[in-house]
Amino acid sequence: MQTQERRPTPDEIPAQQLEYPAKQSDMVPVPDSDLSNYQPANKLQGKVALITGGDSGIGRAVAIAYAMEGADVAILYNENDSDAETTYNKVTALGRKCLALKFDVREFEACQAAVTKTVDELGQLNILVNNAAYQMTQKKFEDISVEQFQRTMETNVFGYFYMAKAALPHLKEGDVIINTGSIVGKVGKDMLVDYAASKGAVHTFTQSLALNLAERGIRVNAVVPGPVWTPNIPATMPAEKVGNFDTDVAMNRAAQPEELAPAYVYMAAQDSSFVTGALLDVAGGLTSS
Repeated sequence: MQTQERRPTPDEIPAQQLEYPAKQSDMVPVPDSDLSNYQPANKLQGKVALITGGDSGIGRAVAIAYAMEGADVAILYNENDSDAETTYNKVTALGRKCLALKFDVREFEACQAAVTKTVDELGQLNILVNNAAYQMTQKKFEDISVEQFQRTMETNVFGYFYMAKAALPHLKEGDVIINTGSIVGKVGKDMLVDYAASKGAVHTFTQSLALNLAERGIRVNAVVPGPVWTPNIPATMPAEKVGNFDTDVAMNRAAQPEELAPAYVYMAAQDSSFVTGALLDVAGGLTSS
């Protein structure tokens, strides 16, 4: 019987600021991404997944969930070696193969290399999870530099396009692409103008690519998180915004990364065989309506 886990209340997330990119182990409290209460059912047996931003946060939780469901996993990350090592160890401890690939999704050749290594070493590619993202808060629009805007778009939009383009020659009927959107891509966010714009682009990219690939039997969907307690939060937000982080949702708290992972399992498995072009909100009651 699956029991309900206790989640940190808003007052248990103190004001804090960490240097970008933050390590998950340095956060207080440390995000819950180990899926210790998750009940797998071999939904991804024999599959191979490539997850960008797979070293920490949502990406780590998805990697662990996929391994629990029987998939071998490649995680692509940009900077944080220690977080990637932790994720690697957690996946291999479950008896699945894992590749830790250090590449920058802002470079098409790097995306091609990551896909090639995955296929060469794990034998195939069935699930692409575009999850890598960059954000940086600015209170005033004028403070969003051209360099910040470019980095946000190159990571969150170009990177998803590059990865899909690199992966597509290896995907076949029944395989899937899953993008990570954001509820702010639907409702906007005053201090995340460029990030919200990039996630809005991810949503329409998802829907359009789903239409384009439907005849090939390749499904494309997006999971749309609300506030989630990940390393990006203390590394990119003012300390006063991190304290009591995002209590303006119906559930009055941020999600833990492992609460997002089952949605990615659903989108990767045959359970969602009639779902494509969907934007699945996992946002704690924060909606665009």
